[in-house]
Amino acid sequence: MATQVRAAQIAIEVVVSPRLDDQLVLACGRFSVDIVGFEWTGPHRLKFRSGIDGADLELLDVLESERVGERFAELVLVSGDGIFTDAISRLAMTSGIDVTVASRPDACSRRLRMAAKSVLHIEFDPSAFMEAA
Repeated sequence: MATQVRAAQIAIEVVVSPRLDDQLVLACGRFSVDIVGFEWTGPHRLKFRSGIDGADLELLDVLESERVGERFAELVLVSGDGIFTDAISRLAMTSGIDVTVASRPDACSRRLRMAAKSVLHIEFDPSAFMEAA
C-alpha cells in the first residue's frame, strides 16, 4: 500500500500542481491512517474514520463545517464520488468558490462532474500498484 500511496500522490500532483501555501486535507479509513500519514510527503492534514464511507464523511465534514467558502477562493476535490455533489454545489452557489474536481475519468460521478466548475483527469490505476499483504 505504501507504493500505491506514493504513486497516487505523484499522479495527483501532475494534474493538480499544488502550491506551497495550499491547504491539503487527506482522508482515509482508520486502518490506512498510518501508511497514508507516513507515506504522503509534504505538509498535510490527515482525517480518518471507520466504515465504508468513512473517508468521504470526514471530507464532507470539513466541507460543511469549516467555513471553506469563507476562507478560500478555490477548492480542488480529488474524488469522483457523487456523495460530494450537494456539498460542492452549495459551496459554489452560496460563496462563489471555484470548485475543480480531479478524478480518474472512469471513476467520476456524472452528477459531480456537472456540479464542478472544471474537471481534471488523473491517470492512475490503483490495481497496478497492489502490494502483497
